[in-house]
Parts: sequence; structure tokens; C-alpha cells
Amino acid sequence: MQIDLSTLYCLMIGTLLVSFAMTLWERQAHPRRAHELGIWAGACLAFAAGVLAGMNRAHLPGIAGAALANLLIVAGYLMILHGVARLDGPARLRGPVAVLVVLALLWATLGVHFPGAFWNYVASVPIVLACGLTAWTAMRSRTARGLRSRPVVVVIAAGHGLFNLARAVLTPLLVAAYGAELLPVFGKMTMYEGVLYSVAMPMGLIALVREEEQARAVAASRTDYLTGLSNRHGFFEDGARRLAERTPDRPVALLAFDLDHFKAINDRHGHAGGDAVLRLFAEVARATAGPDALVARLGGEEFAALLPGRDVASAQAIGEAIARRFAEAAAHRDEPGIPATVSVGLAAAQAGLDDLPALLSAADRALYRAKAGGRNRLEVAAA
Repeated sequence: MQIDLSTLYCLMIGTLLVSFAMTLWERQAHPRRAHELGIWAGACLAFAAGVLAGMNRAHLPGIAGAALANLLIVAGYLMILHGVARLDGPARLRGPVAVLVVLALLWATLGVHFPGAFWNYVASVPIVLACGLTAWTAMRSRTARGLRSRPVVVVIAAGHGLFNLARAVLTPLLVAAYGAELLPVFGKMTMYEGVLYSVAMPMGLIALVREEEQARAVAASRTDYLTGLSNRHGFFEDGARRLAERTPDRPVALLAFDLDHFKAINDRHGHAGGDAVLRLFAEVARATAGPDALVARLGGEEFAALLPGRDVASAQAIGEAIARRFAEAAAHRDEPGIPATVSVGLAAAQAGLDDLPALLSAADRALYRAKAGGRNRLEVAAA
């Protein structure tokens, strides 16, 4: 079945308007990414307006139609790039605006004398650059790292850019060799590929936002709201994975903590005072245990720290440092302060203690001995 060029123009405008509506609809469900989704929806609208202007460029005087169509379409690609760049934080608009200004000046000067070459060949260059930068930005994005849809967005942007690059390079060569009757063929190919892009790129960007939101929800489900540490679910999930990675030459130790007389602290200073003590302990434990440690609040006043790469001696030094610094910080943080101490149990992974529940149970038994021995101390589980 043959599809003429005007039908492809109309099909692309329709798909772009559908993508515009879908992106706006998705914007309502993701308030954190409302700005980015709004930019991408605006890009779809700019594409549609550009295609409409290109479809009717012969009805406008001189090069006005071709220049307007090209500028609108390039603006759409730059908006896609700007939205992707904003995933990692605010992004500047000076670059995209400068590209549009330079392109407008080129149309006003060289485009007047070579309108056919500008429309068929040169107009692809800023599109190639914008698509290449979009792929590069998505690939380097910290926010998109680990998301399954990131490679999809990278491939769509890079593939679309390569297609336009090939068209800009090969079209003049083939037209010179076989005649200008090839131009409508290349026009149809360009529009057909553009229809695919107008569907695939918005879907990829929406998938990116959805996956990011899902990842945030999963992280929130594994995080203790009060302290910002891992909760029990997160500790057992992440801790089991880290413990399974243990090698004979890389020891792993676990510290179990229980704040001393915490009920009395709550009774005397209220729940706000108790919460402040819990947050303080979390800050001290996280800072002292080091970046490789997995520190978690298991519930109430109970905490744990998994220490990969630490043997009994170094883990004991860390546990004692946490207890000492916490007692000092609690006594002096606010005048007159809330005196608080912590008891600590230590267990090291070994034969028979090579899974997280068994290791935590051994550390808990040592913790009970620390409680029975007078509190504010550390006990080591028997080998």
C-alpha cells in the first residue's frame, strides 16, 4: 500500500498530539517531575506545529515557511534535551536559546540564497546535535542510573540522530547520482521514521519518570522515616546480599545496639525528646561506622550495623567509639542535655554464623550480656 507524503504529515501530527496529551496526563500523577513532563509535552506540541508549518511551507512567502518549520522542530528537540538534563537538577537555557538564535540567523542569511539545500540537508545538523546530546545526557544521568528504561531512551535518541545524520550526508550524494526524483522518497522515509520517534521517545521518557517514582517508593519502604536509616526490611534484604558476598579474606562483623533506659527517657522528656535521642544516635552511628557500613533501625530503640571488611578487633573499636561519642553528644547537644547511653553486642561471621539471622541472634545474646553487666558497654559473642 502506497502512502503519500501528505498522509504521513497528517499521521505524524496526530501521533504528536496524542503524545502531547499522554504526557500532560502523566504530569498529574508525578508532581515531582511536573516541570520535566511539562517541557516534554511542550516539545510534542512544538514538533506538531513544526510539522504543520512544514506541510504548508509553500503557502508562506519566501523561506518563512521552511524557516519557521525548522526552528519549531529544532526547538522541540532542544526541549527534550533540556527536560532530560533537568532530571539531575536545574539546567540552563542559554545553550538551547543560542542554538535557535544562530539557526534563525543562518536561515535569514544563507537560507535565503540556498533554501533547498537548507531544508533538505543543513536543517538536519542541529537535530543530529540535539539528539546526540540527549543520548549522552541520559547515559550520564545520576537520576536515571540503574533504571531499565534509560538504555531505551539512549537508543531512541541516538538512533534518531544517526538516521538524520545519514540522511544529511547520503541524500545529496544520491540525488547528485540518480536525480532529484529521489527527494520525495527520502521525504517519506524521514516522515515514517519521524512517526516512530514521535511515539517511542515520549513513551521512553514517561517510562523513565515512572521507574524513578517506583524506585523512590521502594527506597521509602526500606527506610526508617524518623532516622533516615534502613529499616528492618531494608537491613535484612541488603544485609543478606552483602553477607553472601563475604570471602575468606574479607571478614564481616555485626554490631547490635540497644539504647539504655529508653522508656525512662520517653517518660521524663516526652516522645519528642525520645525521638531526638534516636535521631542523634542514628547520626553518630552513621558517621562513626563509615561509608561501607549498613546501619539500620530494627525497631524502637534497637539498631544494628553490618560492617563488611571488619574483623572483631576493628569492629569492637567502632562499637566502643559509637557508644562513647553518643554518650558525649547526648549530654552536651542541648543544655542541659538528655543523658543517654547504649549497650552493644558484637558478633563476627564465621562457620555456623554465615547467615544474617544467625549472626544477629549471636550479637543479640552478647548485647543481653552487656545489659546484664551494667549497660553502656560492649560484649563480644563467643566464637
